[in-house]
Amino acid sequence: MLTKQLKWILLIVLATIWGSSFILIKKGLLGLNPFQLGSLRILFAALFLLLIGFKTLPKIPQGQWKFVALTSLFGTFIPVYLFSIAQTQISSSVSAILNSLTPLNTLILGTLAFGLTFKRQQILGVLIGLIGSAMLILNGAANHPEQNYYYAILVVIASICYATNVNLIKKYLSNLSPLTISTGNFAVLLLPSLAVLYFSDFFEIVKFQQTQNAVFYIVILGVVGTGIANIIFFRLIQLSSPVFATSVTYLIPVVAFFWGLLDNENLTTIQFVGAFIILVGVYLANRK
Repeated sequence: MLTKQLKWILLIVLATIWGSSFILIKKGLLGLNPFQLGSLRILFAALFLLLIGFKTLPKIPQGQWKFVALTSLFGTFIPVYLFSIAQTQISSSVSAILNSLTPLNTLILGTLAFGLTFKRQQILGVLIGLIGSAMLILNGAANHPEQNYYYAILVVIASICYATNVNLIKKYLSNLSPLTISTGNFAVLLLPSLAVLYFSDFFEIVKFQQTQNAVFYIVILGVVGTGIANIIFFRLIQLSSPVFATSVTYLIPVVAFFWGLLDNENLTTIQFVGAFIILVGVYLANRK
């Protein structure tokens, strides 16, 4: 009973943190380019995690480091840049809604590559979710000609990366603590993210006030929205299933939508319908 209650508590806390991440990305992009934002997000998370979890790194067996590296690539490195680039063209609310495709992609990849079984209703759920995504993207492109909705594809790719990550963790890293996995992930990413930051000309613009303000938002995003959130997420995976853990993305759009309203974003009626269809598809795909 305690485990069941804990997993729901962790789900809600995680949804609140990650739902707030999209508006932080939006604010960060006011003074940073996507590569600077993504790199700083990783670096701040890495510094925080190494500070509290460095002593756990020896607990990772030598043979599991390759899976730690893979999960760092699919769970963090690729998605942080994809989301940052996407939000230069689409709103934070739409980005969060499209991210709710993660459970569907988790189911598909789990079935095709990790040996999970599926039911007919789950296939139906996947198809319905894809229809909702298409509606969201096409209507957004029609009603916001100033935005390039081809960039929405980057969010879909990021959701596939997240799905790959969660299946890898469940299958190959369940014996490690959430803090150990998180610290290992960001220890691997420290040098690559520093390299990207160096070649992004960040050190030439850091003296500007607008850049400094943006960095403040990314400190919060890196430490809370990435570092602490990853620890919670990995714990949730261990307590439940990959599909349940990624169901956090059902709730993320709700939090992101309210932040978007406060920041004067809006969705059309058709986009609301598309978002609802996505959630119906996710529900069917995950119903036992």
